[in-house]
Amino acid sequence: MTDLEYLDRAEALLARVEARCDEIDESTDADVDSQRVGGMVTLTFRNGTQIVINLQRPLHEVWMAAKAAAYHYRFDGERWMDTKGHGGEFYADLSREASTQAGMAIEFTAA
Repeated sequence: MTDLEYLDRAEALLARVEARCDEIDESTDADVDSQRVGGMVTLTFRNGTQIVINLQRPLHEVWMAAKAAAYHYRFDGERWMDTKGHGGEFYADLSREASTQAGMAIEFTAA
């Protein structure tokens, strides 16, 4: 993957996370605040916990730090998959971690 391909895909991922947070706020009581600064999006939950998603440009990865664990993802041609042994897919892992931190079911998807 070229640097430009990585940036296009990674920026689309961050934009999707932000858009989904807006949808969650409008349709649920979860109260997930998203704030973006450059290549980093911070999700803040009602209980004060956070999930931080940031771009790692030199590695062509996206990193996510949640209360329970930290993850590294690389695009495999179809999906953002974990590279550090968890074996998970980005949106599934984000959904699980966000649901835990929000105290209610929250779903993030690529589309």
